[in-house]
Amino acid sequence: MKKYAVIVVDMVNDFVTGVIAHPRIKNIIEPIRELLEKARAAGVPVFYANDSHTPEIDKEFKVWGPHAVEGTWGAEVIDELKPQPGDVLVPKKTYSGFFQTPLELDLREKGVDTVIITGWQADCCCRHTSADAFFRGFDIVVPRETTDTLTEEDRDRGLDYIKNIYGGTICSLKDLPFWK
Repeated sequence: MKKYAVIVVDMVNDFVTGVIAHPRIKNIIEPIRELLEKARAAGVPVFYANDSHTPEIDKEFKVWGPHAVEGTWGAEVIDELKPQPGDVLVPKKTYSGFFQTPLELDLREKGVDTVIITGWQADCCCRHTSADAFFRGFDIVVPRETTDTLTEEDRDRGLDYIKNIYGGTICSLKDLPFWK
């Protein structure tokens, strides 16, 4: 039997209403909130892999400008998706939630073999987190309602890549085994 965990990627203030906010992100807040509610009720662990950048030295600032600076409001999870007791926060410095973070160890300690990846930038941070999950032997599930990016075409391209290159399952929330 599969052991799931949910990974919420970059649902932080700076992406939703802050310095690099984009209106499309608002479309995924309620589906992620519903997913977290169902997951927690089913005993599925929840992890937040969030940008938390070091001021003045972070390479991402050259691409995106300063955002989600560690210790600031911009790097905090949005109120609608606030972590609950038992959830795990994983600050990240790169696009991937796994790169030089304790995420893999935390998942293994909980016996997880399948990650449900949600959040912002299907074609960037969710894709890179999926890549590193794949390289570490985790199965990948992405409910399409729970991720987006700057354009519909980019989202679809990101999801297709996760499906075709990493063998990820792209599904609807209703297809998740604990959704019922």
